Amino acid sequence: MRPLAVLHLLSLVLVLFSGCMLVPLAFSLALADGAHWAYVESLAATAAAGAVLWVATYRSGRELQVRDGFLLVALVWTVLPAFATLPLLLQLRELTFTDAYFEAVSGLTASGATVLSGLDRLPPSLNLWRGFMIWLGGMGVIVLAVAIMPLLGVGGSQLFKAETPTPMKDTKLTPRIAETAKGLWLVYFGLTVACGLAYHWAGMNWLDSIMHAFTTLGLGGFSTHDQSYAYWNSPRIEAVAIVFMLIAAINFATHFLAWHRRSLRVYRVDPEAKVFLGIVAVSVLGIAAYLVWAGVYAEFGSALRYAAFNVVSIATTTGYANTDFNQWPIFAPLWMLFLCSFVSCSGSTGSGIKMIRAQILFKQIFRELLRIIHPRVTNPVKLGGQLVENNVVFAVLAYAFVYVSCIAVFTLLLALSGADEVTAFSAAVVSLNNTGPGLAQVGPASNYSVLNDFQTWVCSFGMLLGRLELFTLLVVLTPAFWRK
Repeated sequence: MRPLAVLHLLSLVLVLFSGCMLVPLAFSLALADGAHWAYVESLAATAAAGAVLWVATYRSGRELQVRDGFLLVALVWTVLPAFATLPLLLQLRELTFTDAYFEAVSGLTASGATVLSGLDRLPPSLNLWRGFMIWLGGMGVIVLAVAIMPLLGVGGSQLFKAETPTPMKDTKLTPRIAETAKGLWLVYFGLTVACGLAYHWAGMNWLDSIMHAFTTLGLGGFSTHDQSYAYWNSPRIEAVAIVFMLIAAINFATHFLAWHRRSLRVYRVDPEAKVFLGIVAVSVLGIAAYLVWAGVYAEFGSALRYAAFNVVSIATTTGYANTDFNQWPIFAPLWMLFLCSFVSCSGSTGSGIKMIRAQILFKQIFRELLRIIHPRVTNPVKLGGQLVENNVVFAVLAYAFVYVSCIAVFTLLLALSGADEVTAFSAAVVSLNNTGPGLAQVGPASNYSVLNDFQTWVCSFGMLLGRLELFTLLVVLTPAFWRK
């Protein structure tokens, strides 16, 4: 491992990230909201830090090895939020660094958990910056850098493998990795434009349409209003959100292939998409029926509307809300928390265990049950008609164990620091799954400002861990990683 080479590439990422601040700066100037100096100073500080680091390490630039890629990804996702806090800190003087870092981590990890209130009164460009962070983090800042770094003489294959979730790590959609990244971003950008136009058609103004298009495709629940989607109380706007949340929760490799081949057949053969849509549909109908049975809503139509929006939002790890589902009987929100742990497809902007791992775990359970009855039987795990190697199955089992262990550890830490059991458990689950609102004190009618500094840092680490799918970050923390 060559730390100086890693720092050299980190300097380039910082310079690229500073350029992203031109977007809210342009909006601030156009809207005359008075926040433009915050972006000018933040851009200058970020670019200067990147330039200084580049000058200090320019002799060390070289192609990355696999271990270098993991270190760079870990550094990028922990360092970038520190610079992303600058517009927040400069504009909102009462905000502490802990809360600003939490907000930035929540944005860049596409979590959507917030410590801010009074969103309706914030400068519009600041809300746009929050949404733009989610859009960048949704597909991954690293993937964008992979598409640009070859132009700077820097290869990006190792970065792409470290950043993107399975099964995309071992699948090149086009012969060159940079072309793959560009293709994914093209699809991502096109869907974002379509979503923004649909929101405007449904009744949002242009600024809200752009902001919520960013957060819908990034599957992060930041909004421009404290009431989130209850602000509009519009079934049409909610329907647009549901459609694009479902699209964003499907593997973007599948979207890319459908666009590249001009065929919808790829959705039918995708082993995750059918199961994902089926589970969400059954859950929506089941929770709607339960809410009517429990007397929360008198009519099935109303129950279906609120169940559809909130179930899809939480299951896809987005985190929007059009009602305070924290007031529903506890079974319904617990079901929703369960869904956010595994429903999103791999290669999507969602988080959690991912549907492909859940399917492998499910098949492995029945494989072991059959082996108990018939010890000599050969029953390989298959997915989509293809054999899943045992080493993949073992890796998924290890991932599931670490995932459950992390939820237990985070829950205990939050409870130890004073949170009640429902708040502690739900905050641990939604942080690791990058979902946003939890239950009790961190429910959709509240926010994370109720947490103390220690709890806020625990949730920040949980969001980073979940966004990088556990192992990418944990491997950097192991002693073996640093040995020669």
